[in-house]
Amino acid sequence: MTHKPCPERIHALHAMLDDEIDALATVELEEHLRGCLACRRELDRLGQLREYLRVSELRDAAPPVLAMRIGQMAPPMRAPRPARAWLGGAVGGALAASLAFLLLAPNLTEPGLDQAVVDGHIRSLQAGHLTDVAVSDRHVVKPWFNGRLTFAPPVPDLGASGFTLGGGRLDVLEGRDAAVLVYRRRLHTINLFVRPAPALSGLRQGLMRQAGYGVERWQMDGLEFLAVSDLDPADLAQFRMAFIRGAHSGNRER
Repeated sequence: MTHKPCPERIHALHAMLDDEIDALATVELEEHLRGCLACRRELDRLGQLREYLRVSELRDAAPPVLAMRIGQMAPPMRAPRPARAWLGGAVGGALAASLAFLLLAPNLTEPGLDQAVVDGHIRSLQAGHLTDVAVSDRHVVKPWFNGRLTFAPPVPDLGASGFTLGGGRLDVLEGRDAAVLVYRRRLHTINLFVRPAPALSGLRQGLMRQAGYGVERWQMDGLEFLAVSDLDPADLAQFRMAFIRGAHSGNRER
């Protein structure tokens, strides 16, 4: 007997493939997928279907004669009018936003951002300046950032999940101040960069590999998080999930 995927999870599976669910919902769905074989198979099926539909052989080009007739039916192109003459109201705003997006889109993949956090991680280890406040007590680390930043990074205690808080420091990421939380797992160090989520950011979240290091990136509560370490990818993903759970648990406790 073939088990069907959970009906209430179908939309979430589609959203996960399209990167359209937030960090907490992703964690909850990943936990569900661990115990639900039917939903895992459905996610695999959707992924395979998506790749199949991208195959160029499925796209039929119009025959030359048909293409010529369509070209003859199309009205002649007019010379473009000045933008100020026709851009206006909501249409102008929407087109301006679209143009801004197209201009900025090449930068939204941000390969340089991954390299920047990896460089910061390596620099902190080489220079011996891993922390400005070296303490494992979250009640000391969190208030240490007060007055030094315009935002308050969450500092959950993840010891129960196998990640020990080692302290924090200030750093600079893309010319802006960022908080860095330092966690350790066995002999491995994790630098977690935290900053306000940039506008138009979020096209690329999840795990990236850069120069032998893993970079986990996610957004939550108006902030962007980039965790970098030489940990195994599975351990770094576990850190992300533990941090999200811990941060939300800390919000409920306040």
